[in-house]
Amino acid sequence: MYTLHIANKNYSSWSLRPWLLLRALGIPFREVLTPFSPTRRNDYLRFSPSGKVPCLIDGDLEVWDSLAIVEYLAERHPGVWPDAAAARAWARCACAEMHSGFAALRNLHGMNVGVRVSVAARAAEVDADIQRIEVLWNEGLQRFGGPFLADASFGAVDAFFGPVAFRCQTYGVEPHGAAADYLARLLQVPAMREWEAAALAETWRDPPHEAELAESGDLIADLRAVAPAPTP
Repeated sequence: MYTLHIANKNYSSWSLRPWLLLRALGIPFREVLTPFSPTRRNDYLRFSPSGKVPCLIDGDLEVWDSLAIVEYLAERHPGVWPDAAAARAWARCACAEMHSGFAALRNLHGMNVGVRVSVAARAAEVDADIQRIEVLWNEGLQRFGGPFLADASFGAVDAFFGPVAFRCQTYGVEPHGAAADYLARLLQVPAMREWEAAALAETWRDPPHEAELAESGDLIADLRAVAPAPTP
């Protein structure tokens, strides 16, 4: 059985991608969660050559980076990529673009599943990222017929946009066209709901992520379990 090393479900968008794919496709795996901490990099180096998460362990093999994990799984399990060549090529391109792009959205609207934030004036570069994602979503749904981005079934490209769906929910982003229905559908995928429930139950707070949250807008709801009081 695979072992997947991840970090906090409330924050770790990179961890979400392979976890979501594994769970949605019913591929058995064991989850090991190591919370973020300024002193944790040495802990991560014990199981990940990059010192980062996610990292998939398969026997003696270590597979790190979310895109590499997806491709590794695709060699061993059906359903990761669409069967049709055109849809498969598009899905791979969309995953690669998500993997390497959208820096403004990542940096200014970090994933924080358990909160809701009002953004008075969204940065132009964030708006540009959101508009590009909306174009991608509408294009995939139109070209390949839905209900998921490149196929009738959930696959890798949907898993890669799972963190975007949580960001839309957190920061009040409302896409247009078929993308709006896709967002609602993605948030209701059972594996997404399972991840969200676990994120809300976490009591860890990571100071850098919380500092990013404070700069992103006005906090209007915090649905997370109450963090324990600091030890005197």
